[in-house]
Amino acid sequence: MAEVDVVSLCSDLIRFDTTNYGGGEAAGERLAAEYVAEFLDRHGVPARILETGIQRSNVVARIPGTDPSLPALLVQGHLDVVPARAADWSVPPFSGEVRDGFVWGRGAVDMKDFCAMVLAAVASGLRPRRDLVLAFVADEEDRGDYGAHWLVKEHADLFEGCAAAISESGGYTYHVPAADGRKVRLYPVATAERGTAHLRLTASGRAGHGSRPNAENAVVRLVGALQRIADHRWPVSLTPTVRAFLEQTGAALGVPVDLSSGEAVDETVARLGTAGALVVPTVRNSTTPTMLDAGYKVNVIPSTATAQVDVRVLPGTEDDLFAVLDSLLGEGVTREFVAHQPPVQAPVDSPWFAAMAGALRAEDPEAVVVPYCMGGGTDAKAFTQLGMACYGFAPLALPEGFPYRAMAHGVDERVPVDGLRFGTRVLTRFLQDC
Repeated sequence: MAEVDVVSLCSDLIRFDTTNYGGGEAAGERLAAEYVAEFLDRHGVPARILETGIQRSNVVARIPGTDPSLPALLVQGHLDVVPARAADWSVPPFSGEVRDGFVWGRGAVDMKDFCAMVLAAVASGLRPRRDLVLAFVADEEDRGDYGAHWLVKEHADLFEGCAAAISESGGYTYHVPAADGRKVRLYPVATAERGTAHLRLTASGRAGHGSRPNAENAVVRLVGALQRIADHRWPVSLTPTVRAFLEQTGAALGVPVDLSSGEAVDETVARLGTAGALVVPTVRNSTTPTMLDAGYKVNVIPSTATAQVDVRVLPGTEDDLFAVLDSLLGEGVTREFVAHQPPVQAPVDSPWFAAMAGALRAEDPEAVVVPYCMGGGTDAKAFTQLGMACYGFAPLALPEGFPYRAMAHGVDERVPVDGLRFGTRVLTRFLQDC
């Protein structure tokens, strides 16, 4: 079978403007979905396009495995991208241009690179041991109402038998200096995600004239609640994933690891240097005020004032977090969920993780593969509802100094050509042998 160039596939996918503006407004994924479905069909994998809403399209396909006794694996990626303002970019953001050893464009690392690698693996003549379910979904960059969450709710039968899933944000090279001056190549694989709870706070009070004292001022009540929330220092909470990351990364770098107290954990994270940046957002919960809305005239005290707070919660800590948060609100302030997606936690010590690590080390014998927890979220929050162990595994080889973590949603997003080809080899090996 003729080899398919993953670089060309990635460029092709980037050229489809699949911008998701949020709130249901989007350029749409339909044309990209048709490209993916046609490609799969052409390579012997029948594909279905499913959609809710005009042009909001998903592609789902199943590749039968050689051993039907094995549980299936879901391989899922999203086709939509966040907006890009062309005036800010060095190249047109939907050009898919290949320049200086990189493929440039919106979605190059988030996550049309992974979608291209999956297609290239299929084109290689993949003969997996277990069934593989492939899902190229819409709307991940908003709420998933047209994509993963809709599929889970309305088409769960398509994922029958899937025990695990892989997707974005893991398996990439992270260059870190060790204590003895060596350079270590970490490959963090996501085995957990913090949960997302977007809250609306509403403060109620007594309306009145701005010139008169008012002990029931809704704005003052709201500001007080937000100040208490912002000032609160959440305690360290070590999930299995974060504990394993600290222990294994510390051992690889020759750095002392002390997890005996919150202060000791903070000191350990600091000693990890640049590797500590991967774990800083996930040793604690976070509650970040982000939006305010109050009043309609400067000389009028309103009867209500509202704010929104971005809450990120670690696995196993939700009940305690909300109990403390409620105690911080104060008189006249209530909360409600704008969005609520629980945390994700997959086993760290599992055959799935071992197979990912093995595939990486087959291409890079010096790879140090460690589990890590994502501070944000992905469509794993949808698929975990079906009982799958969800992992972030989208392998890439990255050159030292490449600002990978600034690429997703950033200006001049790009992915290295050599990294794409490395990732395709790793992914193909994993899908073939897992």
